[in-house]
Amino acid sequence: MYVEVVKSKIHRVKVTGADLNYIGSITIDEDLMDAANIIRGEKVQIVNNNNGERLETYAIPGPRNSGEITLNGAAARKVAVGDVLILITYAQMDFEEAKTFNPSLVFPNEENNLLT
Repeated sequence: MYVEVVKSKIHRVKVTGADLNYIGSITIDEDLMDAANIIRGEKVQIVNNNNGERLETYAIPGPRNSGEITLNGAAARKVAVGDVLILITYAQMDFEEAKTFNPSLVFPNEENNLLT
């Protein structure tokens, strides 16, 4: 049996941009992506703590050490600059493997989204 479990989480980052005219995705500071073990193109669930919105898109890397968190395309309508988000990815794995799996959890500085 396979189960879906949390693979990685970036906890409480602030939206730095919302670009409606981009083709889609979420731009994430590449340092945060590395720390959370998220790869380019990976599906990301976005939970908006300010308005309760939940949506899914895919990750693209932003400039390192920039703190960038930008929602692109239609997702830009679901956030406002300054909103606090939780970013989550999931993985499917064997039930026994899942029992011992440890997700990558990242808690950046809430003011600037940088790793502390």
